[in-house]
Amino acid sequence: MSDKTLTRMDLSEAVFREVGLSRNESAALVESVLQHVSDALVKGEQVKISSFGTFSVREKAARVGRNPKTGQEVPISPRRVLTFRPSHLMKERVAAGNRK
Repeated sequence: MSDKTLTRMDLSEAVFREVGLSRNESAALVESVLQHVSDALVKGEQVKISSFGTFSVREKAARVGRNPKTGQEVPISPRRVLTFRPSHLMKERVAAGNRK
């Protein structure tokens, strides 16, 4: 595995090269898409990107956890968590990358 991280700048640069928009327009497009995705998730909507995967928000109930060092019980409050389920095509692409 590499230590490379794909950033917003990398995405906007790819849009600039592939689509031919200006750098500013490419950056605005990437920001707009990411804003739409995050707004939908904040509302509790599911975001499905074909051949990539599905982002969704899951409600987790309150529960009692345990401090691993002391063994003391600690209450964990209810919360919302973000989940991602890759599509079968994405799983196959990632698995194929392991065989190189």
